[in-house]
Amino acid sequence: MKFVSIVMGSKSDYEVMKSCSDTLEAFGVNYEMIISSAHRSPERTAEYIKKAESKGAQIFIAAAGMAAHLAGVLSSKTVKPIIGVPMSASALSGIDALLSTVQMPAGMPVATVAIGKAGAINSAFLAMQILALDNEELAVKLKEDRIAKAKKVETDSMEIETIIEV
Repeated sequence: MKFVSIVMGSKSDYEVMKSCSDTLEAFGVNYEMIISSAHRSPERTAEYIKKAESKGAQIFIAAAGMAAHLAGVLSSKTVKPIIGVPMSASALSGIDALLSTVQMPAGMPVATVAIGKAGAINSAFLAMQILALDNEELAVKLKEDRIAKAKKVETDSMEIETIIEV
């Protein structure tokens, strides 16, 4: 079974990353979610990557704050796509995590999305876009979602548009 693996560095990341799993669920995409730290449980993280790949993980989403090395550790252990979600977990409001996630050395790519909830949701969409490369049903669902979002903008606009005569 193909699935997306969501790895969080800490339980405190769960509330934000739930929006990622909710998005995947809404599109019928299988996922697995675990907590494993790059710093506090490096052996667990390395073992999990091997196990997840053998079970069918196609993409890894890594959520971490502060030093945010989790995405980099995942990238060093697999050639599957890695999407990093910087978390706002420090006095720097996630800027430290953003920089740690996005500044990877050449050859160790991590696709990095926005800090926090928007990034969590976008990580799900990016993962689904990758999966849709060879899943036409998912590609259709994503296209339909884009059309629905565009229609909502039009509807919302009509609700507040006014004509001002001068």
